[in-house]
Amino acid sequence: MSGREHGHDPLLPHGAQAVAAPQRANDELTDELEVVPGFEHENLQGWIPQLATEADIRAVIEKAFDYRGDVTITRKNGGEVTGYLFDRRIGPALESSVVRLMLATGERPTVPYSEIAAIAFTGRDTAAGKSYEAWVKKYWEKRAKGEKNISIEPETLE
Repeated sequence: MSGREHGHDPLLPHGAQAVAAPQRANDELTDELEVVPGFEHENLQGWIPQLATEADIRAVIEKAFDYRGDVTITRKNGGEVTGYLFDRRIGPALESSVVRLMLATGERPTVPYSEIAAIAFTGRDTAAGKSYEAWVKKYWEKRAKGEKNISIEPETLE
């Protein structure tokens, strides 16, 4: 057997083999059933959560990592740093876990979880309202108005 019976093409390199499902009699029904709805984007802009426990700190940092705006971290010594949280390194303890921020100045400071007293979601969430569904809605609104050569351009980032 050549493997073609299972969707393998001998002309493709081994790592690039197509994994194609065989044609099924009810593919139309299956396509309808396999559509997964999107998820609602949380509006975190302006949120200042309470960080009472280690679990709170870890959960809020995960939300800050997914947030597409700047956050302001207040350190336990009173210092503040504001920037885009682009990386976090999770260790077994707060002392061995760190976040990295990208500041407007180009600096990339590292802040250990153990030094974080507060996190505020201070920047505008650039991803809010930017779902595919929102894009399609704008497209159909423009089309209903009779516009031609419809092109939906992205907003400029501040």
